[in-house]
Amino acid sequence: MTPDTLPQHASGVCKNCSAATSGNYCHQCGQAAHLHVPTAREFLHEFIAHYVALEGALWKSLGGLIFKPGFLTCEYIEGRRVRYLQPLRLYLTFSIIFFALFKFSGMAVINLGDDRPTAVVVVTEDDAAKARRMVAGTPEHAGEFKRSIAPIVSGVGSMNATLGQKVQHFLDLPRREQEAALKQAFFSYTPYAVFGLMPVFALYLRILYVRTGRRYGEHFLFGLHTNAFAFLMFSVLLLIPPSLDFLELPLSLWLMFYLPLAMHRVYGGLPLATGLRWIVLSLLHVLSLILAVVAAMALALMG
Repeated sequence: MTPDTLPQHASGVCKNCSAATSGNYCHQCGQAAHLHVPTAREFLHEFIAHYVALEGALWKSLGGLIFKPGFLTCEYIEGRRVRYLQPLRLYLTFSIIFFALFKFSGMAVINLGDDRPTAVVVVTEDDAAKARRMVAGTPEHAGEFKRSIAPIVSGVGSMNATLGQKVQHFLDLPRREQEAALKQAFFSYTPYAVFGLMPVFALYLRILYVRTGRRYGEHFLFGLHTNAFAFLMFSVLLLIPPSLDFLELPLSLWLMFYLPLAMHRVYGGLPLATGLRWIVLSLLHVLSLILAVVAAMALALMG
């Protein structure tokens, strides 16, 4: 062993701020008193832990998150926080896991069809008889699509020539290249767009529960917990093997009804009123998600 690899035990003085220490941590700056050069395993664990919570409070939080809708939100509001993972960390953990699984699952983000030349059978009828003729070429709907959006492309070009050129360049790409560009844009920007909707989700709750006296921060907290659960369930559904397909229905139903149950636990009120608010909130959130994802992908493609 070299001097650099030997454990450095507490010597009574913090190596970071030089304050006197008498325990496992410095009371002045919080650095550990027992230091050693990390092993490769410890370094890897520390690196991953910066992005995904894998131990400790995460496992204590899972039971409440999965089986008790709204429980973690109530616990946090009532001051019982240290025993559970922080809401933002919980959200980031499961959102990162979901998008990583989705990216490597091989599922198609979007399928624009095939742009290879095809043979189309056209049936025509005249006064004498029916005849068939073969027409070879690209699919007709591709040409129709370009003609239908031509005014839009022209309008964009009139407002911004550079942007119009980028739109036209994307439309001129082969289908497979368009799909690849859309896929890259989706995974590069969609996670940020979805996270950016959390304040909007909280705003919807603030409007729906304006008479409850809840603060905006409480609605934001509720949004982090419920969306963390959604990412967790989507991840589980992605991982279900074909032999366990029968689990998809109950898990999907639990995912669907989790939000109203959480709303009822946290906000109270009559079940009918909660159900109506759930429907409005779901419609608004889904619409916002679609608009945010489309806008993020468009900005990525045109950037």
